[in-house]
Amino acid sequence: MLTQRTSINKTITRALLMATVATACIGGAAMAQQDDTGDGLKTTKETVDGSTVVIIRSKRFVPSGAMSANKTDIPLIRTPQSVSVINRDQIDLLGFTDLQQAVRYTSGAFGENYGPDLRYDFVTMRGFTPKQYVDGLAAPVTTTIFSTGVDLYAFDSASIIKGPAATLYGNSPPGGLYNETSRRASRNFGGEIQGKLGSYDYKSIAGTVTGALSSNVSARLTGLYLDRGAERDGVSAKRDLIAPTITWKITDNDTLTGLAYLQDDEVDGDTNGFLPVLGTLQPNPNGGVSESTNLGEPDYNIYKRNQWAVGYDYKHTFSNNLSFSSNAKYSKYRENSKVIYGAALEADNRTVDRYSFPYMENVESFAIDNRLDGTFTAGSVTHKVLAGIDYRDVKNFAQYGFAMASSIDLYNPVYSDASTIVTPPWNPYNDQDLKQTGLYVQDQIGINKLFITLGGRYDEDKIVTKTYLPATTTKDSKFTYRVGANYLFDNGVAPYASYSTSFEPVIGTGFRPTEGEQSEIGVKYDGRTLDNGVKLFATAALYDIKQTNVVSTVYYPTFISTQIGEVEVKGFETEFVARINEQFSINGSYTYTDSEVLASNNTAEIGGPMPTTPKDKVSLFADYTLKSGSLGGLGFGLGVRYNSKSLGSYGAGIWGQQSTLFDAAIHYDTPDWRIALNGSNITDVKYVARCSGSVGCTYGAGQNWTATLTRKF
Repeated sequence: MLTQRTSINKTITRALLMATVATACIGGAAMAQQDDTGDGLKTTKETVDGSTVVIIRSKRFVPSGAMSANKTDIPLIRTPQSVSVINRDQIDLLGFTDLQQAVRYTSGAFGENYGPDLRYDFVTMRGFTPKQYVDGLAAPVTTTIFSTGVDLYAFDSASIIKGPAATLYGNSPPGGLYNETSRRASRNFGGEIQGKLGSYDYKSIAGTVTGALSSNVSARLTGLYLDRGAERDGVSAKRDLIAPTITWKITDNDTLTGLAYLQDDEVDGDTNGFLPVLGTLQPNPNGGVSESTNLGEPDYNIYKRNQWAVGYDYKHTFSNNLSFSSNAKYSKYRENSKVIYGAALEADNRTVDRYSFPYMENVESFAIDNRLDGTFTAGSVTHKVLAGIDYRDVKNFAQYGFAMASSIDLYNPVYSDASTIVTPPWNPYNDQDLKQTGLYVQDQIGINKLFITLGGRYDEDKIVTKTYLPATTTKDSKFTYRVGANYLFDNGVAPYASYSTSFEPVIGTGFRPTEGEQSEIGVKYDGRTLDNGVKLFATAALYDIKQTNVVSTVYYPTFISTQIGEVEVKGFETEFVARINEQFSINGSYTYTDSEVLASNNTAEIGGPMPTTPKDKVSLFADYTLKSGSLGGLGFGLGVRYNSKSLGSYGAGIWGQQSTLFDAAIHYDTPDWRIALNGSNITDVKYVARCSGSVGCTYGAGQNWTATLTRKF
């Protein structure tokens, strides 16, 4: 009885402590005893040869696998596709705060196309806008932006899957997709409280806490509050996030995990740029335009978003060779905005005409994926078989208003009284229901050191469009497939080749499904066998993508989506991630992308490149930490990034500027604390990241510093 009562008391105490710390994550600070959670960076003090050394262990800085790539535990070295995994270890060590920053040192992916955007993660992959997945399921898809903007702090990792992934996921453009995996519960009690202060009044408090509630139940609660300004005058943003999860080990063979998140965003005063070409990219007789210039109405412009999701992840193990998995998620996404922004520059080169553009969108989504995963042997041949069925049901409703607004002085903006501004009436933009069912199967055949991957998928989708009555219904079906092979040499080198296709139903009035194909050859290298203290993974790939019925969304002067016909993207990518002796980390990549519009209704677009797709991207970041002496635990990092110029939008013919930017980091770690200072664009290079039209230019992110204090327990 005493033992049982003690166990109950421990459980209650642990639950109360977790709740207390979680509350502190949102509104204050807390202290707790240190313990090992088994995830993330772990700092210890140890005695080696009579001296005290500080060791920062990072088990996952260098990735070895990604469930997202194959929906099963096939190692990256045996995956016939280019995949990058950005783990929580990398995110914390390099100080990333959103996905746009997280892909800075990743090949094939480009972020921050609209500069320091406070709402979304604007990313392109191999020339295309990728679809976002959360915990292996499609995030709510809007008609304009394929990003939910859920804060990066909620996730344990982000997998960048480059090239067609339609064989397993269905809803995937040929450039690829990214899947963010939520933080999960651990049986070991631990977590952190983290505070940040940074440039432009950036301030946040966040925390995560996890542990066992009973002998078979573990939980985690993650929370964040963010309040920040921006480089543009009169702009501020607030964010609240809470993400609970609980794992129940029902039996030795059955595990059920519940996952949820709730996030609220409000951005006040922002136009996200929309500055004229004259004064930014090109000279203006009246002078240059400052990065802080706001041509909107700070007291009127507003963006609000509320989103939440709840779901589960279940696994039943029949035997060591056969298991069943099921995961599902129900999501709701709502955004509402009112914005006045620059439209045209008058002859005096300083008076800017403006538009008023309110927009709202509601998305309701349900997704479920059920699959069997088995390993079988026939003689000397092994089979890793995956077979499943997934289903999505998405309801999307959007409307907008549009009207001319008052003009404003580019160099001396005088803002209006918000009460005098009239919001234009609503017009229908989109009202659609999408249902999609996919059946898929994959077999990886192992013959000694050769691994052949064969996969096929059959999709059926039904789209009901109710934007204008009478409603219309379209049905489509498509078979997609992937064929690939890897050969693993004993020295860790693995050349591979693959061919894959894609099929993507498009939410939007009057659009046909897109179809794509890709050929890819490459080589991977796993250098973990070099030395016990060396972890290294490197990849190189050549690819050729073609896609038809490509959808292009132009954001200037208003949202206009068109299907331009056919595009081709050829490229070369190489990257490596290394960690040596748990004190030296390095990320490096090079990307060459040659994109071309092959067919379009607009002849001016033919022969031109795809938007926001620079030909060259080079990046390198190195970080070194002292282990011994009075400065043990002190580390330094320096990075450099180069992006060549890229086209702003189809048909506009206006290019952004190339940029060479430097990043830096200084950090000090103890077993209980981490103090870090991260700087982006530390030399404060001024450049135009993108111009989508004559008054559609956005400056790239300027110099930015963030100080982080983390209490680990």
